Amino acid sequence: MNWLYLILDIGAISVPFIASFYPKARFADTWKSLLPAIAIPGAFFIIWDIYFTKWGVWGFNKAYLLGFDIFGLPIEEWLFFICIPYACVFTYFALGVLVKKDYFAGAEKYISWTLIIGGAVLGVLHLDQWYTASTFLLLSAFILYLKVFTKSTFLSRFYFTYIFILAPFFIINGILTGSGIEDQVVWYNNAENLGIRMGTIPFEDTFYGMLLLMMNVAIYDSLSTKK
Repeated sequence: MNWLYLILDIGAISVPFIASFYPKARFADTWKSLLPAIAIPGAFFIIWDIYFTKWGVWGFNKAYLLGFDIFGLPIEEWLFFICIPYACVFTYFALGVLVKKDYFAGAEKYISWTLIIGGAVLGVLHLDQWYTASTFLLLSAFILYLKVFTKSTFLSRFYFTYIFILAPFFIINGILTGSGIEDQVVWYNNAENLGIRMGTIPFEDTFYGMLLLMMNVAIYDSLSTKK
């Protein structure tokens, strides 16, 4: 089973990569905007990941890994921050082509401010839990930055896209956290999170993923708009 995490990475990117060359909507033509959109957040999250692994906030089960590590992280985890963002930015792009109406335009400010205020409150109330505090405070701060200091207009479409992303997210993350397999691929120290699980998935993971993908899309959208 030491190939399981790698298979999940490849499975996540395979269909979006092939579909990127569809002639009438070539996502591949936007790769110049995509590369920094993956690389910049990826560098931040990799550093975060390295330290949290070192501090025992989470860790990895070698039974499901190839055994090749870089700076203490399995190669599959490095690939995660390429494959998942690629698939999700592709989904954002595809929905932009397929769905012209901005369904969340009127609700965007309410969603954003709920995440800003709710994230700040949760983060401050749980400063003694590293995963909870860092995830919610960083998400709150990033959305606040987008709302106050930039002229970003992508958030409503991002929230719409995230609804579609949640289905594969729960499948992949569910397997990684132990759904349908004997053990966990990724384990979490419950002393550093709320201890709330959606199935086998920590509550914080949904918002950790949201922060990662929001950063990916923010950079991609900004560069694509300029071009």
